[in-house]
Amino acid sequence: MIVVTGGAGFIGSNLLAGLEAQGEGPLVVCDRLDDGEKWQNVAKRSLYDIVRPDELPAFLENHRGEVKAVFHLGAISDTTVLDTDRLLETNFRLSVMLWEHAAEEGIRFFYASSAATYGDGSQGFDDDGSPEALAKFRPLNPYGWSKHLFDQHVAKAVRNGEPEPPQWVGLKFFNVYGPNEYHKGRQKSVIAQIFPDAKAGRPVRLFRSHHPDYSDGGQLRDFLWVGDSVDVLLWLYANPNISGLFNLGSGRARSFLELANALFAALETEPRIEFIDTPEGVRERYQYFTQAEMSRLRQAGYDRPFHSLEEGVTRYVRDHLNQADPYL
Repeated sequence: MIVVTGGAGFIGSNLLAGLEAQGEGPLVVCDRLDDGEKWQNVAKRSLYDIVRPDELPAFLENHRGEVKAVFHLGAISDTTVLDTDRLLETNFRLSVMLWEHAAEEGIRFFYASSAATYGDGSQGFDDDGSPEALAKFRPLNPYGWSKHLFDQHVAKAVRNGEPEPPQWVGLKFFNVYGPNEYHKGRQKSVIAQIFPDAKAGRPVRLFRSHHPDYSDGGQLRDFLWVGDSVDVLLWLYANPNISGLFNLGSGRARSFLELANALFAALETEPRIEFIDTPEGVRERYQYFTQAEMSRLRQAGYDRPFHSLEEGVTRYVRDHLNQADPYL
């Protein structure tokens, strides 16, 4: 069986759909569904079980010898959460437990890191996974630090020759967007946040620039269509000889203004865009540029093209956001 932590979340539920389409399974989700609409992310999937995170250690113990892969995508991903103790328990210690279990049991292990580990970007966006390279980064928030801490834990374990899973891959996800992110509230992608206003004919709002080198809406991000992230995960799963830490983005930075214009083009309406001040609490830690260095994944053999921003936004609007049933 295959365990996907965070399987009812955004990227996790998209991965489940991809695994199911390939005939993989049985599929086990580890996640909390609570009382919202998150359950709809997995309502179309055929699942063996859904396990709460606190139940996962017992589940793994009861199914020793049966799990062949763990995709560890579950985390507290809200960059505004300041409860560092809770972040460490969820994002670091659970990851360490899963790493050690996978090493002991010979289970292939894939985990989600984050571009937030790079901090303000002043040290670049090179996914060199050595302990020396990782030591240079200074994440800007507790979420990014909790992810960075596990990247460092893995790097040191591998360097020291400690037991490791037969295949392990960490992926530094950049700005992923696409279906099944609707439960994320203010943490969902900008395209999902501004779609309702654009659809209703109201102006959409973007943050004004507070940096002399960037125009309003000219802040740059590496936006990635979620289907591309799933393709990479499935490719890595199909190539068990590949291990390491890799960036996962499109490799091309685009502006929020271009993102908004792509949305209006997909809706075939004239752009209506207004700019508002970036909140002061966010402004001091705001990133004006992110762009994944993708050469390491390419050198590993991944040669498929990524969707352009316009292609991805059009697919998202046409096939999901503008449909009565937006779920994958």
